Amino acid sequence: MQNILEYLNQSLLFRNFIEVLLGLDNTLLLLIISLPVGFILSLIFAIGRVSENKFISKTIASYIFVIRGTPLLVQIYLIYFGLGSVEFIRESFLWYLLKEPFWCGVLALTINTVAYGSEIFRGGIQSVTKGQIESGLSLGFNKLMLLRKVILPIALRKVLPSYGNELILMVKATSLVSLTTYMEMTGIARKIMAKTFAPVEAFIAAGILYLFLNFLMVQFVKYLEWKYNPHLRVSQT
Repeated sequence: MQNILEYLNQSLLFRNFIEVLLGLDNTLLLLIISLPVGFILSLIFAIGRVSENKFISKTIASYIFVIRGTPLLVQIYLIYFGLGSVEFIRESFLWYLLKEPFWCGVLALTINTVAYGSEIFRGGIQSVTKGQIESGLSLGFNKLMLLRKVILPIALRKVLPSYGNELILMVKATSLVSLTTYMEMTGIARKIMAKTFAPVEAFIAAGILYLFLNFLMVQFVKYLEWKYNPHLRVSQT
């Protein structure tokens, strides 16, 4: 046992793993804020996207086109470096948030996931059959009740696998926020590389932690699929 402990103390990979682990809380903070906000806004934008109001639908479609058509890294740089050059923002209360790399990262991740998530939810909403909608109308549901009790529950069940992929992409996208000097796991790995000139051990340690986070995310999505799709539970018994 003592030999194992001595080996671990001498192992550069193990020491890097412990050091990178200290950035896990910063990575989780990015996800804890951006994912729930992004989920809610994605639903709202998806509803607006299928709205009969052409102005709302076209405006959201233009937003989605711009965000999906530009790299996330460019969006992060524009928010972190670009907004600070706008005098109006520097003189407003927004500057207290946007001068911090953390909030710039949260904003960029949220804006990005809303564009992708809203298209995923739009596909789910449009996949609800006409017969299911007519069944809700026959029960006397108004538009709001129809949306809340029929359309959204069916749509969310259908898009769980696709939205699960978006969640995994978001976990990996947090690594780009390190380029704003925010010290999450990848940022710490880059700092270790600069000190030790050993990039392999530093980024293997970070990669292991990202794999662990994505494993948890996959299990969470699988649980939601099992819980909200009764036919999956029947097929497993």
